[in-house]
Amino acid sequence: MSKFDEQIIVVARKTLFNDEKNQFNGFLDMNEQSFAEIQSTFNDYEVKRRGDMEEDPSYKQLISYAIVESERGILVYERLSGGGEGRLHGLFSIGVGGHMNDIVSMDNINEMMHENCVRELNEEIGLERNTEGELSVIGLINDDDNEVGRVHLGVVFKIRVDSSEVFPRESDTIKFDWVDHKSVSEVQPMESWSELIVKESQLFHQ
Repeated sequence: MSKFDEQIIVVARKTLFNDEKNQFNGFLDMNEQSFAEIQSTFNDYEVKRRGDMEEDPSYKQLISYAIVESERGILVYERLSGGGEGRLHGLFSIGVGGHMNDIVSMDNINEMMHENCVRELNEEIGLERNTEGELSVIGLINDDDNEVGRVHLGVVFKIRVDSSEVFPRESDTIKFDWVDHKSVSEVQPMESWSELIVKESQLFHQ
């Protein structure tokens, strides 16, 4: 099956941002009031064909975006030409994740997002379920100023792992290294979501 035929979780932009009243650009911390309001709209998710959604800004595709932290720092990886999203090739990222799929056995959207994130962590960096640390949502990321960002909304997770537990499963799509928290901002060129999180999240300003 082509990646464009994948059935993914989306939310209508009008619903998500309450007719733009809750629209934001950048990183939105989970402690902000509008975070809870936006998160509550996830219950109104729909399942759509990915290829149709990539060109339809009236919907936002929900993306899991996990920041992986270890005793060696923050995991930073480069998207190589073998990866699926050509618009992001050659850029560095601090977020491991991907599109979310409906799980018919689950009724709770938050549990579904968590499960999708766990799957992506396993597929991308080999993190086994039995070594999964405390995986928690810390905020949302949105960037309507570029082509990719206009049709996606990132659900930002954070997880603490032992660096020995992770490795790139597909060396032709990503390569990664561990970078000290204070030095992450020096990594360039960085994709817009990662750049905004590094700039605005307290995780990198403690």
